[in-house]
Amino acid sequence: MRTSVDSDAPTPERYLAFADVEARGLSAVYESWAHGVAGDPVTVALIDELPSAKRQPNLVFSAARYLGAPTGPYLAFRDWLQAHWVDVRATALTHATQTNEAARCALHVPALAGIEGPIALLEVGASAGLCLYPDRYSYRYSGHPQLDPASGASPVVIDCTASGPVPVPGRLPDIVWRSGIDLNPLDARRDDHLAWLDALVWPEHDDRRGRLHAAAAIVASDPPFIVAGDLNARLLEVAGLAPSESTLVVFHTAVLAYLDGPGRSRFVRLVRELPGHWLSVEARSIVPGIDVRDDVENDSTDFVLALDGEQRAWAHPHGRTIRWVPNP
Repeated sequence: MRTSVDSDAPTPERYLAFADVEARGLSAVYESWAHGVAGDPVTVALIDELPSAKRQPNLVFSAARYLGAPTGPYLAFRDWLQAHWVDVRATALTHATQTNEAARCALHVPALAGIEGPIALLEVGASAGLCLYPDRYSYRYSGHPQLDPASGASPVVIDCTASGPVPVPGRLPDIVWRSGIDLNPLDARRDDHLAWLDALVWPEHDDRRGRLHAAAAIVASDPPFIVAGDLNARLLEVAGLAPSESTLVVFHTAVLAYLDGPGRSRFVRLVRELPGHWLSVEARSIVPGIDVRDDVENDSTDFVLALDGEQRAWAHPHGRTIRWVPNP
């Protein structure tokens, strides 16, 4: 079975891995495009004009779709890409993959349930901040009644298949402060920023696209405080702004993979120095020091949900499923 490869691998290898590991079963369009690119030396030569970190399939495909690439067979996409490559290259160089999937809050809510509030949320890699509003969305965990905000049902309703002893709470957390850090913060009130987030949603995922726009409307009505900068450089500074009477929770989802090894280790050291709690949802080999619970059933693409460095669950990267792990 093919596994994912690092960003230093040759472009054809990266696109084959993306097709076979990430896109298969989730996006027939992207699986086809990635296979097509891998076997197309002319397109590979164009992509190789980009710095290594910018050659990732998700970024190139999203940049093309942001600019109007047709969603269809690879040959039509290839012809469009070659005709519009100058603009696609410029977009890839000035943008980044920063998917803001509000459904990930379904993973965070059970972990937040055991933390005494009121809670101050600080997200590193916050993008537009859609995951800073777990108290403003409704949730349907399998086997549990719908969980709504105190004000009533939300226009954003998130379905999540729950298994194991998931501690689904009877009410949502009391969030009194929300802040974020991102290299390139996005603003849910800006049409161009929202269009970029829309382009990052894979072609067939219409449910995610609808949820994105509904969640963005909630965020736009009460924007969070998000600062631009490197998460390691600004973590302690921004954490220090949290209200003293609240419990600080620093969290991140699919973010640390963008740091190198020393950067990840530095972040873990910094976050452990802070008061409060640390909630991470990352791929299994990303966060140093977490003992991964492979004794519990999981899918190869599942992420490790950990609280204060201890795994609590296996989770789908976009919040579709959560499998709580029992105490060892």
